[in-house]
Parts: sequence; C-alpha cells; structure tokens
Amino acid sequence: MVEKKFLGRHIMIKGKYIDDLLSGKKKATIRKGIVIPKYKEMIVHGGGRPVAKIRINKVYHKKLKELNDNDAIKDGFKNKAELIKALETVYPGIKPDDWVTIIEFDIIQRLDNIKSKEPYMGLTPGDLARIALRYLQDELTEKDRKILLDLTRTNSIRATALRLFNSLEKRYIVRKTLKKVLRKLLERGIIKNTEKKNNRRTI
Repeated sequence: MVEKKFLGRHIMIKGKYIDDLLSGKKKATIRKGIVIPKYKEMIVHGGGRPVAKIRINKVYHKKLKELNDNDAIKDGFKNKAELIKALETVYPGIKPDDWVTIIEFDIIQRLDNIKSKEPYMGLTPGDLARIALRYLQDELTEKDRKILLDLTRTNSIRATALRLFNSLEKRYIVRKTLKKVLRKLLERGIIKNTEKKNNRRTI
C-alpha cells in the first residue's frame, strides 16, 4: 500500500524555478508519492521567502514511467526526459514504478510585487499570519503566536478579537500585532516592497 502524504498551507520549490513559476511557464509541480493537498489555496515558498499564492485546479497521480511530455511542459520542462532527470536529482533512487503526484495550479497573487498602499500590503490577515509564523518564530511573543494562530483560522481581525478578547474594541491589539510582524518581514527582506523601490527611482 502506498503511503499518503498531506500538504498544508505551504509548499516549497527550489529557487531556480521561481522565475518559471512567476512567468507562468511553470503551472504544475510534481512530487514523489501520493500527495494530497488539504486546501485549495496555498503559499509557495522559494529562495527563503514567499513568492506566490496559488489556487489548485487539479491533482492526479501517475507512475513515474507514465509521465509524458505534456506533464513535463506544465512543470516548466522541455520534455519528459528533462523532467525525469530533475526528479531523479530531487528523489535519488526513484524507480519507474513509483507513484508521483501532479499538482496543477494558477497564481492568484504574486508575493514578489507587494502593493504598499493597500492594508497590510495586500495580504489577508490569515496569509500575513501564516508567513509570520513560518519566518519569525524566534521573534514572536507568546501573545503574538496566539493571535497569529487564531488569524490563520479566522482570517478576520474582528473574529479573532472576539474569540481571544471577547470584545470588538480589542481589534487594535490584533492590528498592532499584524503591523509589527509586517514591519519585521519587510526589515528582513522576506517580503519586498517593490513599489517603494520604484518610487525611489523616479525621484
């Protein structure tokens, strides 16, 4: 029996594939084994930072030997041979009869081009909380973690204020935490304010 693996809200890609992903050349990712995403929307990470939010359109399974050129092209490769070579590098010892999972997706938000004029730079409270929990673990207080974890469940400042503090008047506490972690993510270059850079060039 083939073991099933589950994917949460985050998925990793190698840094060398980021450009293909953001350009739309890479519309799928292929993983060894039977992989089951738990959510339709996920954050893709590469090169030590979040690069895009995706929506999964299709998930299907094949044996390695059953992959074809079309599968390869969706994953950003020229043909099946190039794809197999890459998979053998990532998964040493993978065999022709081993199962792989093809996850097809669309990008719904690029995270390499954040808009500074929007609240929380266009990130939802839930997504900002997920990114902060992933990259700022050593810099968060216990209170920060509690607020951020709840936001990953509610995606709502109002709902989290009610659930944790029993008062809508306490929304400022949730907002303060979000603003703090956003500032830290910007300072560390995990989230990049490209709009700010563009403005500097025009001055």
